[in-house]
Amino acid sequence: MSEMHTGSCLCGKIHFETRGPLRGIVYCHCSQCRKQSGHHYAATNVQDDCIDISGRENISWYEASTHAKRGFCKNCGSVLFWKHNDLDYISVMAGAFDDSSDLKGEVHIFVADKGDYYEIDDGLPQYEKSSSDIVVAPS
Repeated sequence: MSEMHTGSCLCGKIHFETRGPLRGIVYCHCSQCRKQSGHHYAATNVQDDCIDISGRENISWYEASTHAKRGFCKNCGSVLFWKHNDLDYISVMAGAFDDSSDLKGEVHIFVADKGDYYEIDDGLPQYEKSSSDIVVAPS
């Protein structure tokens, strides 16, 4: 996997560059992710000190809980980030990368909350809430 990745929002007012390894894609089916994105989240993550973001003034942060916030472009609405308040990494939406071809799905979380209109049949591990190694905000 490449050690450098770039990405942006739809309108280009926010750009980011990551350095170092990225986690495999976690698909989150919780009701908050579904309502914000229209389906489910597909996100990787990177250490806070391994991401450079330009256009930060265009990021709107929504505190969906007392534990985490969601970052999106205030101009075009692109969902970009999920940030737990107590962790030293940030989740980045897989679709925001310019080239995500080397990212691979890893796991599905909060499948008990998934929408009734789709099935999960890719063979990846599924968790009713979350796995022990993925820290999320309490539901």
